[in-house]
Amino acid sequence: MEKVETATSQVVTNTSLAEEKKSNSLLADIKSLIKIGIINSNLITVFAGFWLATYFSGYSFSDYIGTFIITMLGSASVIAGGCMLNNWYDVDIDPIMKRTKTRPTVTGTISLQTVLVLGIITSFIGFILLLFTTIQAMLFAFIGWFVYVVLYTMWSKRRYTLNTTIGSFSGAAPPLIGWAAIDPNFHIVPLVLFLIMFIWQTPHFLALAMRKNEEYKAAKIPMLPAVHGFEFTKRQIVIYIACLLPLPFYLASLGTTFVMLATLLNIGWLVLGISGFYMKNDIKWATIIFVYSLNYLTIFFLMMVVVTWNSPF
Repeated sequence: MEKVETATSQVVTNTSLAEEKKSNSLLADIKSLIKIGIINSNLITVFAGFWLATYFSGYSFSDYIGTFIITMLGSASVIAGGCMLNNWYDVDIDPIMKRTKTRPTVTGTISLQTVLVLGIITSFIGFILLLFTTIQAMLFAFIGWFVYVVLYTMWSKRRYTLNTTIGSFSGAAPPLIGWAAIDPNFHIVPLVLFLIMFIWQTPHFLALAMRKNEEYKAAKIPMLPAVHGFEFTKRQIVIYIACLLPLPFYLASLGTTFVMLATLLNIGWLVLGISGFYMKNDIKWATIIFVYSLNYLTIFFLMMVVVTWNSPF
């Protein structure tokens, strides 16, 4: 009897492990499908835009918690929907690249038709949610979505080296969404946030393109390093980083501390960029630039919140 119970227990345990493994695999597929990393980084800038809008408008953040939740959910849905449609469209080239060949659209764990339908529905839900904030917030989200899905994914990505610049318009939309959800009127702050995000993306993605140069070549995607080489790409990266230098001064209303720290961040990145002309290992340099860019984004936008912090409750 004890042996029977032990065997039964083993079967139950194995079944539980199998179910847990399947559940974890499905969760991993969903995260890959919606590109959870992109969502997280973009939501940081949505939050910063929203927070600063309440700060400069003289509102209490706690009075707009409901609007904030809707804004974040709506933005996340629009971004997730766009990413799913990107995966659906790129199914023919994703198997060629190491970093994309395990996506569920490639492995077949989620059907292409399902991905297409989910992408459209999720995007639509996001637009509807943002309509409950302001029309301007929804329009900024739609423009960002349209640029990413249509102008970048379907049109420029496989045709032009300017695909990175075109795609940067969509990545610069999130802080505008966050700000417009509170204040739909023009203000210098969201404009500068847009410019920072627009410029930041080119050195960030060109560094990634250098690291994945052979994969992009194999997939026949005309990224700048694959077409014009590393030296040309490094010059472009440095030029774009240099363009960030004056922007913190347009945010002087955030205080001297912020301007000084933001300037130091820019100078540090520029120094690293220039060092690329003297380093022999281009891939190592590109990795340093890429990692710095990720930290730059997080520190820069969270710093805006810290310097304007006044207990919202």
